[in-house]
Amino acid sequence: MTRPAIYIAITAHGFGHAVRACTVAAQIQQMNPEILLILVTTAPHWLLESYIRGNFIYRTRTLDAGVIQADSLTMDRAMTLAKLKEIRRHQHRLIRAEAEYIQTNRVGLVLADVPPLAAPIAQKAGIPCWMMSNFGWDFIYRDWGGEFIEIADWMAEHYQQCDRLFRLPLHEPMSAFPQITDVGLTGGTPQNTEAELRAKFNLKNPPEKTILLTFGGLGLQQIPYNNIKDFPDWQFITFDRHAPDFPNLLKVADPEYRPVDFMPYVGRVVSKPGYSTFAEALRLNVPIVSLTREGFAESPFLIEGIQNHAHHQIVTPAEFFLGNWEFLRQPLQPPLQSELLATNGTESIAHAVLSFFDPSV
Repeated sequence: MTRPAIYIAITAHGFGHAVRACTVAAQIQQMNPEILLILVTTAPHWLLESYIRGNFIYRTRTLDAGVIQADSLTMDRAMTLAKLKEIRRHQHRLIRAEAEYIQTNRVGLVLADVPPLAAPIAQKAGIPCWMMSNFGWDFIYRDWGGEFIEIADWMAEHYQQCDRLFRLPLHEPMSAFPQITDVGLTGGTPQNTEAELRAKFNLKNPPEKTILLTFGGLGLQQIPYNNIKDFPDWQFITFDRHAPDFPNLLKVADPEYRPVDFMPYVGRVVSKPGYSTFAEALRLNVPIVSLTREGFAESPFLIEGIQNHAHHQIVTPAEFFLGNWEFLRQPLQPPLQSELLATNGTESIAHAVLSFFDPSV
């Protein structure tokens, strides 16, 4: 008897899409270990392993370009456009090759976050394509105008072939998708107790004086770490292996640990606008300090989301890069809305996948 298999296509952009897709993949595996997970992504294997504890197939393929960036805030539009044109030029070859792979491996379902080509790949293979996201790449590129308009139209045509979209919170309208199911926040679950983390990393400060700095897989260039010296009785945590050695700066290099594992024990998460970081913090009710980000159409929806639903601070890049981080000593702003966001997105999508393979579930 052939194992049921799912082809999970992940956009080639930073770590956030891989994180949220992997949380769903891990939940699927936990609920039914018989389902074979095929992760189609350029994200590093160690990142996938940090969320998916069981076996999976790792298939390295570039199905889209995302935004090519030097770091989490600095975008290269010209290089992004060139990469998009290259993918579009070779799309038929890529679609044919992936469809053949799907058919050879008897895959039953494509789940994508959120490469547009996943839809025609699934269609050519003769199976459904479901997607999950809070934005479509057509929305990002259309905002840039010029030659990106034609790219956005091309992507929207592919999104229209998607059989079902699980629309995550903090979303744009996503009007290109014909069938939309709204779900709650996705995210990983902390895997260590507070006592374990404090013993392992010698963390002694209370949460209100413990700060998690996390800027996604691309990081930030020239983080002004020297500001940390002005907070000698505070504890800072970073996953940046190139950070300087300060007595009150913990550099987490072990890939077994993820930012979400530390979130319950910090007073603030300092980040740039990013769905996965925001969603994991919101799920755990952890305050968020976010930089603003210009030129990326998703950002206003993310910023509005944390203003509405989280204790928060919004700081400008100038305040972060040129200031003395005095904002850390200032009180947090309360959420503008009392209504809480649903937090069951990971479970909802996983259950839908299980029901697809076994309607009796």
